[in-house]
Order: sequence, then C-alpha cells, then structure tokens
Amino acid sequence: MDKKEHIAIFTTASLPWMTGTSVNPLFRAAYLAKDGHRKVTLVIPWLSKNDQEYLYPDKITFDTPKEQEKYVREWIEKRTDLLCTFDIRFYPGKFSRSKRSILALGDITESIPDSESDIAVLEEPEHLTWYHHGKRWKIKFRLVIGIVHTNYLEYVKREKNGRAYAFLLKYMNRWVVDIYCHKVIRLSGATQDLPRSIICNVHGVNPKFLEIGMKKREEQKAFSKGAYFIGKMVWSKGYKELLELLGDHQKELDGLEVDLFGTGEDSVQIQEAAEKLNLTIRVNPGRDHADPLFHDYKVFMNPSTTDVVCTTTAEALAMGKIVICADHVSNEFFKQFPNCRTFKDGDSFVKVTRQALTEQPAPLTDSQMHELSWDAATTRFLNCAELNKAPEKKPKKSDSKTSFMTSSLSFNRNLEDASAFMHFVGTGFVSPVPNEEQRKELGLTTPSKKDGFTLWKGA
Repeated sequence: MDKKEHIAIFTTASLPWMTGTSVNPLFRAAYLAKDGHRKVTLVIPWLSKNDQEYLYPDKITFDTPKEQEKYVREWIEKRTDLLCTFDIRFYPGKFSRSKRSILALGDITESIPDSESDIAVLEEPEHLTWYHHGKRWKIKFRLVIGIVHTNYLEYVKREKNGRAYAFLLKYMNRWVVDIYCHKVIRLSGATQDLPRSIICNVHGVNPKFLEIGMKKREEQKAFSKGAYFIGKMVWSKGYKELLELLGDHQKELDGLEVDLFGTGEDSVQIQEAAEKLNLTIRVNPGRDHADPLFHDYKVFMNPSTTDVVCTTTAEALAMGKIVICADHVSNEFFKQFPNCRTFKDGDSFVKVTRQALTEQPAPLTDSQMHELSWDAATTRFLNCAELNKAPEKKPKKSDSKTSFMTSSLSFNRNLEDASAFMHFVGTGFVSPVPNEEQRKELGLTTPSKKDGFTLWKGA
C-alpha cells in the first residue's frame, strides 16, 4: 500500500484555554483526518502546572499530557460526532504573562520524527518562529504552510510606544515567515501582507451552531430577544467601539436594549462604562455561545476591527441571526450572507441597527450553511495549500542534527540561507528552553553541551 501523506499541524495554544488558536486548528485536524486519506498529527503546547493554574479556566489542570489529550479528544468528538483518528503530540511551552501568549521552548520540530515530516502547517507562523532555535522548517519538511490568525500589529499599536513596536514587529514577521514558510494563508486582509501569501478564510463553524440555525429555520419561529454581544471582556475585543457608538447615538437609538456577555481583565471597567449610558445595557457573565440562552436573540452586534475573522460573528450567522459589523476587511467573508449588515460610520450604524430590529433574518439556504461549515473550510484549505503541487521529496540532508548548519552556512547559495543562519545564531541567545520537569513529563532527553557544539560546528 502507498504510504499516506502526513500533515503535522503546529499551534500556539490548546484547550481548555478557549482561544481561536486552540479551537480552530483542532477542528482543522479533525476534518483533514475525516476521510482517512492522510495521516494527521496535531502538535500542541504542554505547560507547567503553575502556568496551567494561571491560564486554564475553572481550575482545570493536568498531571500528564495523556490527561490533557483525553480532554481535547472528548471536547472535539462531542462537537463534531466524528471518530477523531488524528494523533496528538505535545511540545514544551511557557505562558508569557507580558505577551499573553504561549511561547515554544526548544526545537519543536523534534515533535515529528523525520520519517513523518512531509507537510507542516504552522498556525500563527510568525508566533511559532520568533524564537525558533533548531532545525530549519523548510529542511525538516518538504512543504511548510503558515496560517495567519492574528492581527498582531493592531494589538501592539494599542500599547505604550505601540507604533514604534509595530514598525519593528512588521519587519520581524516578514523576515521569519519568509525564512520558514513556503506558502502563507491569511484569513483576511486585516493581517499584514507577507511573502508568498494569499487571502482565504480557511476556518469553519462548529457544527453545533449550524444545527441551531437549521432548527430555527425549520421551526420558523420569530426571535423574541433583541441585540447582544459576546466576547472576552477586554477593550480591544470591540467593547470600546460598541460603547462609543451606543453612547454617541443615545437619542437615535432610544429604547434599544443591548446585553453584553463575557469575562476578562477589563470586565469591571466595561461594566462601569456601560452603566453610565442611558441605554439599557446589561453586562452578564461569559457563557458558551451555543447556550440556549442565546438562541432567541435576533441581532448580534460586533463593531470590532482587531479580529482577523471573528469566530462569534460566524457563529451568529450560522444560528440564523442578523449580524451588524464594521465595513472592514476582516468582515469581507461575511458580506456574502444576506443577514450580514455592515456600517461605515455612526450614522450608518444607527440605520442598520434600526432596520435589523424591525426585520426578521433571512433563513439560511443549504449552500450558505455549507459555506460556513468546516467541510467547506477544509476544501478551501486544500485548494489554497496546493498539496498536489508540493515537492515529492525534501531537500537532501545529512544527519538530522547537522542538516540546519549544512544548509545555513552556505552563505553564497542565497539570501534566505544567510537570513536563516542569522536568525539561528540570534535566537541561540534568547530562546527559552524547557525545564527538567517538562522534559521528564514529555519524555525528552536533555541536550548536552557537546550536542550544542556539534550542531554549531555542523560536524
């Protein structure tokens, strides 16, 4: 029998942290493995117990990677009704509180043996390669595809001295992505332009939301509640824009009731700001968007412009609701749906809001539901990735430990090799490494000084 093509999906987060880079790569792995035509491995970070206690909700922690794998599998199988046949492997990670992100420790390419290193999918390629110190991705894998999830430049601009940092980060992102990725998929035009990149939304919606929308269509019942917004309660997630719009147009929107759902670092300040408005704005604890509580809301408001492709907007459309969102590149994918209403300024926000409150959403057609699904998203990914055009063989290499240096020291070969070598040397001084406890939990060997010297010399 022919050997199955192997796809390794590396991501920057994992459940039970409910963030986009935990959930979407998990769905991608499940649907890529669905037809059994390829072998799929999801590679996720393993955190120390202290980091787990700080980051994971509801005091959920795991003593072993096996326990977390069981949790992840049960979560995805419950939501997809698929027998998830993909593998799950872990790399050592550390949560950075200053960056609000998980950073990889050591050479995470070692999670995949050389015999299985066909195709790598880097979910957030810039994030995974900022501190990468080890085998060169393009040497280890015959095809490396980056999927850009996050508008890092927009987040950085909101920090102190943000514009200067964003300027530096823009060029750092281009540099590392150019070095390590053959092809890049940007979920929307809200992300920065990167070498060899195309724009395509390769994310879908949890099928449970489509089931809610289908049930609503079959029942043909009117929605009994008005407008709401759900999202992590930090100002950058759209709360600032929404409260400003509602505050600036109180007279025009007199009688409007809006419910806000979420938890987060800015929840107290957001609630205080909402209470100062004369509009009826209720701030409630965070809930799962699939909760029956949300089924009867008719209008979902999301004026955020920091998202790349907003998951909650897709979920609301899948449930058959009217969505009011900014006329922004991050929402281009949603404009094809008749229930998506966009605004450019305060006056048009008032206009579309009034219309939405007096109209009923158009029932989703079967084709529209399919377009929102993970089946369709997987097809889009396979088409964009052009896996059938991938090189049949990886570049010839020597011993796995020396392959990086053998390639990178050939300065006269091309600029990319020189850049990769510079990045390798630079990250040698700043890249964090896993501690002994994490190595033991993951069954990793401790590299000796001799190993490092051998790698450096290329012997």
